[in-house]
Amino acid sequence: MNFMRTAVLMAAMSAIFVAVGALLGGQTGILIALLVAAGTNFYAYWNSDKMALASNGAQEVDESTAPELVQMVALLAQRANMPMPRVYVVHEDQPNAFATGRNPENAAVAVNTGLVAMLTREELAGVIAHELAHIKNRDTLTMTITATLAGAISSIAQWGMIFGGNRNNNGMGMIGTIALAILAPLAAMVVQMAISRSREYVADQMGAEICGNPVWLASALAKISGDAAVIPNQAAEANPAMAHMFIINPLTGQGMDNLFSTHPNVANRIAALDDLARQMGISGYMEGYAADFGGQSTSGPWQGAGDRDTSKWGQRRGPWG
Repeated sequence: MNFMRTAVLMAAMSAIFVAVGALLGGQTGILIALLVAAGTNFYAYWNSDKMALASNGAQEVDESTAPELVQMVALLAQRANMPMPRVYVVHEDQPNAFATGRNPENAAVAVNTGLVAMLTREELAGVIAHELAHIKNRDTLTMTITATLAGAISSIAQWGMIFGGNRNNNGMGMIGTIALAILAPLAAMVVQMAISRSREYVADQMGAEICGNPVWLASALAKISGDAAVIPNQAAEANPAMAHMFIINPLTGQGMDNLFSTHPNVANRIAALDDLARQMGISGYMEGYAADFGGQSTSGPWQGAGDRDTSKWGQRRGPWG
C-alpha cells in the first residue's frame, strides 16, 4: 500500500512536470520535462535524505555527544521493532523535528535544539516516536520525494517566467507563463497536502502506541505549536517545499507558501490523541495533564518528567559545530 501510494505520488508530480513543460515549450518542453522528471525521481529516491538533512544544517550525533537523545531513540526503535535510525541535531531555536530516508534501514531522525530544550523527557519521547512511526510506515520516502519534486516544479515554473515562454513553439507567452509560475507550485502543494495530512494522524496514533502514552505526544504538540508559529526556521522558510516533513508546520506565515497548510489542525490532533488515551485507560491531555505529570512517573519506559539539564543542547560544541 505504501509502495503504491509513493508510485501514485511520483506519477502525479511527474504529470505536473510534463504539463509545465508542455505549456512552456510545446513538444520540446514535454521531452525536456520528461527527462528532468525521470532524473529528479531517480536522484530523489537515492539522495532525498541527504538533501533534507543538508538543507536543514543537521549534524549527526552519537552516544558520546548526545547520549540521552541517542539512547532514547534506540529504546523507542526497539519498542517499535525497527532498525535504529541515525540521529541528527539541528541548531534551530524553533521547536520542531523531522524524519527522512527511503526505508527503515536507511533512515534518520533530526530534532531541533529548541525542541529538546522545551520538552520533558516524556514529551520528547512522544515526538521521536511520531517520527519513528513515519519511518516504519515508509512515509519518509513519500515526504522527501514530494519535497524534491515540488521544489523542482517551482524552479522550472520560475525559470519559465524569467525566459517568458515562446509563442512560436506552442508556448504561452509572458502572461500565461506568469500565471503558470503561480499555479504550478500550488498544484504541487495540493498533491503534498493530499498525502501529508492523513499521514500525520496515522503517525500520531502509532507514535503514541510506540512510546506508551498518547498524552505525552498531545502535550508536546500543544507546547511546540505556538512557538513554531512565531519563531522563524530559516532553512524551512528558504525551502518551503519541505515544510510537510516536520511534525509541526515550520513556516511562520510569511508569504504565499503558507496559504495552504500541509498539517492537520493541532487541536484536532490533540483531540484524536485524547480519544486514544481514553481507549487505553489513560487520562487525556484535556482532562488534566498537570495532575498526571506533577513529578509522578507514568506508564511506559520513562521514569518521570523531572527537570533535566538541557543547557548543553543550546551550545555549539564538539562535532555539532
